[in-house]
Amino acid sequence: MIAALLKALAQLSLLLALAPFFTGIIRRWKARLQMRCGPGTLQPYRDLYKLLRKGMVIPDTASWLFSATPYVVFAATLAAGLMVPMVAADTPIGLFGGVLAVVYLLGLARFFLALGGLDAGTPFGGMGSSREMTIAALAEPTLMLAVFTVAIGAGSTALSEMARAAISQQWRFLMPSQVLAFAALFLVLIAETGRIPVDNPATHLELTMIHEAMILEYSGPYLALIEWAASIKQLLLMTLLINVFWPFGLQADWSPWGLPAGLFWLLLKLLILSGCVVLVETANAKMRLFRVPELMAVAFTLGALALVSTFLF
Repeated sequence: MIAALLKALAQLSLLLALAPFFTGIIRRWKARLQMRCGPGTLQPYRDLYKLLRKGMVIPDTASWLFSATPYVVFAATLAAGLMVPMVAADTPIGLFGGVLAVVYLLGLARFFLALGGLDAGTPFGGMGSSREMTIAALAEPTLMLAVFTVAIGAGSTALSEMARAAISQQWRFLMPSQVLAFAALFLVLIAETGRIPVDNPATHLELTMIHEAMILEYSGPYLALIEWAASIKQLLLMTLLINVFWPFGLQADWSPWGLPAGLFWLLLKLLILSGCVVLVETANAKMRLFRVPELMAVAFTLGALALVSTFLF
């Protein structure tokens, strides 16, 4: 019982501490590639600290949903993060659900965030909520297809079992099904985190906003929780991508001697994946909103081909 609690506290600390760091890394590297100075790597920490100290402005038309949304979004995203292998294949609360539980928890957070955008009663909130749910309807099936490709080889939908199977069979990364699933999940990562070419997290133009439109009415600690949850979701998806498809350095279980090595390889792989995300963002322009479903259709096709090729090869 004590060991399980220590594992949960350790992974919880990693999620809370590393999520803003990699958000700052991506922003910093993207600015440097665009020949700009850009914000510092630690700027997300300063932003969260500033927002947590500020007061809040709540719309007169908002109900209890508006106030409950930040807590539900933060708690659901954090719970999903505790089910994903980070340093070791053994997850703190993996017994409570596998990959389906992670997808459902992220869907619950998205659902409440859309409700919070609608509850404010502003045109931008409704617009952002409808766009978010449209993209989610295409991204969630792709996420499930990509992860089910690995689950078939592992014989289980539990992420801990999938990670252990990936550790023992690292050569499977070179299989066509794994490559297709990796590409599909990478496109889901771009879409779910609101990155270019799907969305631009740095814009406030009403014609292009998706995620930002839903949270325009939030401020202070409420906004801090939502922004922190968005960073945790990004870290969760990146960790899922590298540890399920490229488990090199992932430890089989939590141990004092294996923890430093697992943490080192986790940070290294996350830095490499962050560089890939920055390159994709820098090399592409923002797509028109009506072309985003085409990109997600490509991701869904890749996920479907990955699942089919699992049975063929």
